[in-house]
Amino acid sequence: MDKINHEVFGELSYDYGWKRELKVNLFGHEWLLILDIDSDEDAEFEDAQVNAYQQFFKNKDILLKSAEDAILKYYLDVNDDYRQRLGVEFADEKAPILTTKEELANLIIPTQLIFPMVFDEDVRQVGLLLDCSWEPEHGLAVKFENEEVVEVGFQDIVL
Repeated sequence: MDKINHEVFGELSYDYGWKRELKVNLFGHEWLLILDIDSDEDAEFEDAQVNAYQQFFKNKDILLKSAEDAILKYYLDVNDDYRQRLGVEFADEKAPILTTKEELANLIIPTQLIFPMVFDEDVRQVGLLLDCSWEPEHGLAVKFENEEVVEVGFQDIVL
């Protein structure tokens, strides 16, 4: 089964999860990223995934704005440490001092919006994955639970 047309998720293709392209607005820019619904080839999705998807897209603009705010707060919290590690040669390029969240658009690339299997019907979980200039190895992620940002950190918090 290579493709399905799910009543909620729409047309998806299987590639180690069910995926399709999706446009989102973050930091004043429109980005094309991958929507990834975690499941095996059998496409048996959890009710929690369907509910998470419906609730996320019902509140998408508000949730993405809260993700922007959380990413900026996280960046400002870790910026000094990364600048020291990067040294004078790379600090201004990879981890510049910022004053607005819109400036983050020059340092990040959103790549995926993941709806993982959570094995708990009461938890609606969504992960936003981003590549970022200051942490190319581990990337960046925003973890949402029940339509609230609960954590920002390395991508492994949602993978």
